[in-house]
Amino acid sequence: MNSWWDLGEWSGNTGKDLSTHSIECPFCSERGNFDTEHHVEKKQPNGNKVLNFDTLKCGNCASYVMVFWSAGHRLHSYKVLPWPLNKLEKYPEHWPEAVGRYWLQAKRNLKDGNWDAAALMARSSLQVSLREQKAKGNNLKQEIDHLAAEGILPKIIQEWAHNVRELGNDSAHPKPDQPATPPEDAKDIVGFMDYLFEYLYTLPKQIQEYRARKNS
Repeated sequence: MNSWWDLGEWSGNTGKDLSTHSIECPFCSERGNFDTEHHVEKKQPNGNKVLNFDTLKCGNCASYVMVFWSAGHRLHSYKVLPWPLNKLEKYPEHWPEAVGRYWLQAKRNLKDGNWDAAALMARSSLQVSLREQKAKGNNLKQEIDHLAAEGILPKIIQEWAHNVRELGNDSAHPKPDQPATPPEDAKDIVGFMDYLFEYLYTLPKQIQEYRARKNS
């Protein structure tokens, strides 16, 4: 497509009218449940093509979606803003299953604003990953220090891991009068988890693949 005036000319959905049945609300994930709140047309200078700008309102959560669309020869195509973010369906296949399972739950709870659950799942994923690396100790603190002493964790990650451990302690060992986990703390814990797994699993895999390419 060389121009926006080409939208809907050679590919798209059947029909010359906008079909919303396949449009997904980026906020609540409801599909095809929209009412048109506003419609504007822009006609092509010295031509017959029309570009349409629609504002749709979700019938489920009342959020708004902007749809830019146009029709061609028995077809129409559209672009949506904002678009749904990628859903987390799986973890990288080179990660251990238990690590990935807790990681998925941490990320999903973070997205949904469940700060206590996100912190708890991230801390659990951290501990599972350390034990997968053969960490020894009676608690998470000792396991972190053991892997650092073995040279598996560098000093900066050791210190950061202790910060994460401390941030996640309240969620792991709740008390009746403790305050809720702040959103910033939950985001920090999950962010560290991403960096740690990049270091423990993704980077070694990339190095292994590089060496295999060089040897072949």
